[in-house]
Amino acid sequence: MIKIELALMKDIEKVKNITDACALDMISKNIYQWNSKYPSIKIFRDDIKNNRLYVAKYNKHKIVGCISLSTQKDIEYKDVKWLTKDHNNLYVHRLAVDPRFQKKGIGKSLMDFAENYAREKDFKSIRLDTFSQNKRNNKFYKSRNYIQLEDVFFPKQSESPFHCYEKKLN
Repeated sequence: MIKIELALMKDIEKVKNITDACALDMISKNIYQWNSKYPSIKIFRDDIKNNRLYVAKYNKHKIVGCISLSTQKDIEYKDVKWLTKDHNNLYVHRLAVDPRFQKKGIGKSLMDFAENYAREKDFKSIRLDTFSQNKRNNKFYKSRNYIQLEDVFFPKQSESPFHCYEKKLN
């Protein structure tokens, strides 16, 4: 059973361990999406201070995943031609599932949570990006009816682009 709740400061180390494990797992598959600089403890601390970071707990206690939900549009997105106007959009960042718990529906549960949260709060759309070289993630978002838009670049992470996606909510 998966329970999703706001992360607390005491959860940072566990969340960072999960994203570090995900980074190593992706690197082992020649996917250079995350590295030692991103995501950082500072980013997670800011997420928690601003009530943006949620954790997925397995059997009520073990943190096995996380997701950040934000209303702030990153500067890298400024030139993207989104499907909806820049008003009342939810941005998904740092979705991660402990590699030992992947392929068990936890990523799906986290995205279901994000989409339900967005609908409850009357957001017009959900926006996100994912690494162009991460075929599994791209397939995952397309299967959830996210529309692939333009690319953005995060030079500190990779020379390859990140695909932007958006899903309109009714």
